[in-house]
Amino acid sequence: MVESPPIEAIEAPLPALPVPAATPPTEGTTPQVAALPVIIVTPPPITEPPTEDQQMLALLSDLQRYGSMQGDELKHELAAATQAFSRQRTDVNRVRLAVLYTLLRASPQDDQRALQLFENVAKSAVPASPIRHLAAVLQAQVVERQRAVHDEQQKADAAIQKLEALRAMERSLLRDRVRSGGGGGSAGAGGSGR
Repeated sequence: MVESPPIEAIEAPLPALPVPAATPPTEGTTPQVAALPVIIVTPPPITEPPTEDQQMLALLSDLQRYGSMQGDELKHELAAATQAFSRQRTDVNRVRLAVLYTLLRASPQDDQRALQLFENVAKSAVPASPIRHLAAVLQAQVVERQRAVHDEQQKADAAIQKLEALRAMERSLLRDRVRSGGGGGSAGAGGSGR
């Protein structure tokens, strides 16, 4: 009986091995052949692209992580997200980049950039896509924040106008008082002399 060596998995093929010669049979025996090692080559694993659910989970994880970051960390993440977006213009990368713009707000145009990215997701994604729904919710929040900032700015402008009008009235009253002789009316001490 011939025993086989154990099977070993390797990743790369080995160079050809010399084949040992069979031992010549002697009278009354059967010829024996030396056992050769068995080589099994395993192919590299096939990596499938992540599913939309996996992408969504990764995105939500990143968004949660971004919420706890400050200044320099956000700038670093923005640079990394910008590079990732330039390599792969996917909806997930658009949302990631847009959220970083809204969190950092380094320039007044950042919210506009974020809204444009969210709009691109809304146009390109499948209607039932969870990424599209997330982008729509985030877009609505940015629009609402812009509206609130605009309303506060209008209220501040109105308050400043009222303050300026009150100052103008005060200056006018002071001028009138100075012109009329300095203030306390001079009505009167004319007597009959009795």
